[in-house]
Amino acid sequence: MVLFIVGVVLFALGICLSVALHEAGHMYAAKAFGMKVRRYFIGFGPRIWSFRRGETEYGLKAIPLGGFCDIAGMTAMDEVTPDEEKRAMWRYPVWKRVVVLSAGSATHFMLGFLILYLMSFTMGLPNVAGTPVVSETACAAPTQDPKTFEYAPCRSGDRYPAREAGVQAGDEIISIDGQRTPTWSDVVTKIQDLRGEHTFVISRDGAERTVVVDVPEVRRAAPGSQLGSDNNKVISVGAIGVKSTPVYNYDALSGLGGAASFTGDMFVRTWEGLLAFPQKIPKVVEAIGGGERDPDTPVSVVGASIIGGDAAEAGVWELFLLVLASLNFFVGVFNLLPLLPLDGGHIAIALYEKVRDGLRRMRGKPAGGPVDYTKLTSLTMVVVLIGGAVVLLTVTADLVNPIRLGQ
Repeated sequence: MVLFIVGVVLFALGICLSVALHEAGHMYAAKAFGMKVRRYFIGFGPRIWSFRRGETEYGLKAIPLGGFCDIAGMTAMDEVTPDEEKRAMWRYPVWKRVVVLSAGSATHFMLGFLILYLMSFTMGLPNVAGTPVVSETACAAPTQDPKTFEYAPCRSGDRYPAREAGVQAGDEIISIDGQRTPTWSDVVTKIQDLRGEHTFVISRDGAERTVVVDVPEVRRAAPGSQLGSDNNKVISVGAIGVKSTPVYNYDALSGLGGAASFTGDMFVRTWEGLLAFPQKIPKVVEAIGGGERDPDTPVSVVGASIIGGDAAEAGVWELFLLVLASLNFFVGVFNLLPLLPLDGGHIAIALYEKVRDGLRRMRGKPAGGPVDYTKLTSLTMVVVLIGGAVVLLTVTADLVNPIRLGQ
């Protein structure tokens, strides 16, 4: 229980650090361009502590659920003092405003990448997609204990089908008999039905090659067998003597490429998750009503912290860090959606002004005025209400029926 609490606290601190860096990204980008930053605060509500350095007030507020960076004249509707007029953000070129607005998400992406990079050469990066990469070739053990699931030890005369065919550690199995095998599960399922010689296409060092593997028949515990049960059955299947790669290990140099590749995969999964988000809300409501919580449903920072606590208690720190990195990528991508009051909404308006003024110049007309944000108040309130409702739903589900590891 102590480790669980420590994990929750550490994860919460990680989230607070992410928020602080998000706002710091906006602040340093704005200062670099000469914009005036009035305040930089972590949290909301009553002020706990603050100090002033130069023209900026830095501080901490009582409710650690966010933060803000107050840049003078972020929109033309904001009030500015006479001395702030020339340094108001809205007066700067569009590209500088876009850089400042994007800097918050950029810090999330950089933090997520840094976490993955450190993982790459310390504990490895998980094979989340289940890509069928061979970690080791061994004998195709003729039998398996149906109770303990232990394979019979390799003996003289046992077959090494994959090794005999030329398969090596690090090879990725692309297809079997012309049928694509995108995951390790696909490989196992296909091989179990094979006997005799079959064609495998493998990828090694970026080049594909074809090998012929002679698949022997072996005895294995039947699907659905339970560890320790005396009632498990044994069935005949095909096997070639290969082991999967659950984790990719790197050194400090190769870890850069590994982390970059993993980051790209996480961006794809994050975007797919956002697109599927509305479809998963009904399952969150069902979980609040007592239904079984689908582990694929959205979680709030509360739920993510609980998962982090479970991971710490179980000693699975790689999962703890992976969830923290995933959360950073999600927040970074979500914040760039073209909706107010998100940064992406402000970016969309700045780009709209740029395109609009360009079209006006082509017609010999002067540039138009800044977008009147007050006309978008209704749309902004709708987004805020929907966002608030989703947060309330996920937090409630995470409190009454959280996703727990090992359950």
